[in-house]
Amino acid sequence: MAEPAPAAAAPSDSGNPEPPSKNALKKAQKEKEKAEKKAAAKARELAERQKKEAADGEDVSAGSYGELPLCGSKDFKPSGALRKDLSTIADSEDTEITFRCWVENSRGQSAKLAFLNLRQGLNTVQAVVAASEKLSKQMVKFSGNVSTESTLVVTGLVKRVKEPITSATIKDFEIHITKLFVEAKAEVPLPLQVEDAERRLPGDGVGDIEEKQEEGDARPLVGLNVRLDNRTIDLRAKINHSIFIIKSGVCALFQEFLSQKGFTLIHTPKILGAASEGGASVFELKYFDKTAYLAQSPQFYKQMLIAARFQKVMEIGPVFRAEKSNTARHLTEFTGLDLEMEFQENYHEVMGVLEDLMLFIFKELNARYRKETELIRSVYHVEDFKLPESGKVPRIPFQEGIKMLREAGEELGDYDDLTTPQEKHLGRLVLAKYGSDFYTLDQFPLAIRPAYTMPSATDPQLSNSYDMFMRGQEICSGAQRIHNAQLLSEMMRKHDPPIDPEAAGTKDYVDSFRYGCPPHAGGGFGLERIVQFWLGLPNIRMCSLFPRDPGRFLP
Repeated sequence: MAEPAPAAAAPSDSGNPEPPSKNALKKAQKEKEKAEKKAAAKARELAERQKKEAADGEDVSAGSYGELPLCGSKDFKPSGALRKDLSTIADSEDTEITFRCWVENSRGQSAKLAFLNLRQGLNTVQAVVAASEKLSKQMVKFSGNVSTESTLVVTGLVKRVKEPITSATIKDFEIHITKLFVEAKAEVPLPLQVEDAERRLPGDGVGDIEEKQEEGDARPLVGLNVRLDNRTIDLRAKINHSIFIIKSGVCALFQEFLSQKGFTLIHTPKILGAASEGGASVFELKYFDKTAYLAQSPQFYKQMLIAARFQKVMEIGPVFRAEKSNTARHLTEFTGLDLEMEFQENYHEVMGVLEDLMLFIFKELNARYRKETELIRSVYHVEDFKLPESGKVPRIPFQEGIKMLREAGEELGDYDDLTTPQEKHLGRLVLAKYGSDFYTLDQFPLAIRPAYTMPSATDPQLSNSYDMFMRGQEICSGAQRIHNAQLLSEMMRKHDPPIDPEAAGTKDYVDSFRYGCPPHAGGGFGLERIVQFWLGLPNIRMCSLFPRDPGRFLP
């Protein structure tokens, strides 16, 4: 570095410059040192910044995160990694696992840390993405910004936590992520938040109303119509998965019990050439150049199979009712659990099978599906379903039920049909008297039953028919059927409205009893109602994947 020029000397009287003073020289030296230090600091700062930028630019996690090519496309390359189920996570402590999941929530805590809540089935787990020498900030940022409901393939180390994690169903372990790939990205914004579908339905859900969940909760509850319009997202809620796991369980238990009793599973037609049971509430459809109808029930075919020497039959299938009933317990298409069997001398033999069937289903739901039931009831705070301690189902004659209601203040005649409020009232009375949410009403008035119902031997205005109830609401209608063609024809003509036993679609049914048919009885359960009343849900549409009612046939 060049020496600084000496300070100019002040001119003397003689005209010659004076040399700089010692103080001036010292000051100049200090300024020089100061400038050198400043320059060195700037150089160091520049070097450090360049080093940092170089480090930040180098992504040590490149290839360990990002969006995967479309599965099945030419760019997609299978990893071959063994996928794990989160239900077995406790077996993989301190082990790296790979699994598919989807994002319930993702949040960046800082530039170096992100948390995700990941779900697989009904299981959720907390996952951590932390920057280190082996994991980049770029990966942390990417992970914290993954959109909710996106499907991921995650690899990470299973670590036990010191404190239970309250925000996940898996409370003792978390995943320390090492790889994270988006397999299917969810668009933003979603038309419905899954979180909203986890909350209780307002009111009975019949109207598309909104109300606050509780005092101080500013977010309104989402009405059922909004949920059903976006059903694919709505069904992602854990509470909805639980409903349909239980619904599947009821079907499995129905078949399990009846199979052990010797019942044969059947499948009857749902397209009919005539309106079944002579009712007006049927759906018409064009069948080539003719008019056909959707089946109201498998009733006629069940009986024809008894006549065909099938002693015991059961069916699980769709039932169609063209009734404009916009209530919380009616659908125009539902699933019927039907059975029919011959008996020896008394139709109560069949009632006993039906009652034992339901007791078996209730018992096994408690044993096998307790987790799902409790999850739903944590949102819909309903009392446990009560069964009689004696194990014997209350079997109440219809006339006794009328008497109980009259004593409780209801006004109705001996042979009047019960209204829905009266049925619910009777359910409360039976619960108080017998300690059971499940019971049977026997010997209904003949005038309010189908034409094929056997009249009672004790009172011509009554019939050998019965209904079964859960929490005071009907789930099953059944009876002894007329198995004599002459009596059946007579009762059809007397019925209101009359049914022509010689009409197309009816004649084959009546004729089947001309060739010798044993006495038989049966019943039909509404699957969705069993699930609704077991769980105490406010609306039956919650128990149908894609419900059909008078105003809805989409999606």
